[in-house]
Amino acid sequence: MTRSALGTVRKTGARPRQPLQPLSQAEFVALVAMLMASVAFSIDAMLPALPDIGAELTPDNLNRAQLIITSFVLGMGIGTFLTGPLADLFGRKAVIVTGAALYVMAALWAFVAPTLETILAARIAMGLAAAAPRVAAVAMVRDLFSGRDMARIMSFVMLIFSLVPALAPSLGALIIAVSDWRGIFLAFAAFSTLTSLWLMLRQPETLPAKARRPISLMSLWSAAKETAAHPTVRLATLVQTLSMAMLFSVLSSTQQVFDETYGQGHSFHLWFGGIAVLASSASLVNARLVGRLGMRPIIKAMFSAQIALSAGMILTALAGLPPQVELLIYAFWVTSVFFQAGLTLGNLNALAMEPLGHIAGTAASLITATATVGAVLIAVPIGLSFDGTPLPLAAGSFACALLAFWLTTKIRRDSD
Repeated sequence: MTRSALGTVRKTGARPRQPLQPLSQAEFVALVAMLMASVAFSIDAMLPALPDIGAELTPDNLNRAQLIITSFVLGMGIGTFLTGPLADLFGRKAVIVTGAALYVMAALWAFVAPTLETILAARIAMGLAAAAPRVAAVAMVRDLFSGRDMARIMSFVMLIFSLVPALAPSLGALIIAVSDWRGIFLAFAAFSTLTSLWLMLRQPETLPAKARRPISLMSLWSAAKETAAHPTVRLATLVQTLSMAMLFSVLSSTQQVFDETYGQGHSFHLWFGGIAVLASSASLVNARLVGRLGMRPIIKAMFSAQIALSAGMILTALAGLPPQVELLIYAFWVTSVFFQAGLTLGNLNALAMEPLGHIAGTAASLITATATVGAVLIAVPIGLSFDGTPLPLAAGSFACALLAFWLTTKIRRDSD
């Protein structure tokens, strides 16, 4: 202890604050996974509540309840533009904790909101705030690990993270059973509070003050122009947008399809959980194949398969098959959409980032935010076109897959 510190202790009677000790690898992985899980929890736990929200707040147009999902994703996409630079300026913990505080306030606002429009505004605010842990938690991993070590840590994180979509709808259904749909917003506030307290009390800041970078509008503009100017980046971002649009369309509509089309509303959370578990294997499959086959062949193969599967779903919806048979085909098709996202989004992001290593942080925020916001703009009209059958959803996915495949054939890497 230095003389000045000893003097402070003698004068105030207080001991100097001890710095936090680094976490064990297991606890760090669990913490990062839970911080990132706030996004999946905020989306998937709401799915069982959509019928009750529609019946109470928009009975004349039940499809509008889907906007509970896409409004959150829209806010998250916008927030992603800002979170990366802010985390570089203020540090990871400050941004995550501030985002958590805003998220909790927005969740409480949604809890008391009297109209659907007010809830949608609160959900956009929740999405803006949830972008903080989504981006800054990954930055924490990047601060401490690199190369294969970072890939290994993120694999463990994603393994834990993948459990959340499987469990969240069941948790949402349980909350509705013991209270009502508004209780889910209290669960969101509690979850965010607990994870941010865990971060504050246990995790040291990973970005030292001397490594922080001020926000420069000129550098942001320069990075944005460079990102938009590169043809590979543009194409990969457009294809990401289409792949995400298929995913968000299914997420926003599938509860209605299971409930209104197939009469499975009471067991929707079980169907969705099983689909999420099966689709979670996509990241493991990709890890085994990408080194041998390459990113573009996998992407093209998945969109080729999705064109065929979506066409098959369209024909199934038109064929008038027994509902039990059509239900199984629909569940298989939804699994394929989620599985496709697992095998395309990471590879597309890697293709887009490949020429931009010198501005990786800013470019990642720009690409992810652009793809997310664009995907919402496509997914909303597809979801709102629900007519009691899966036909509009399958047709929208078919069109997205067809365009995505064509654009993928145009992608050329600098090394080609």
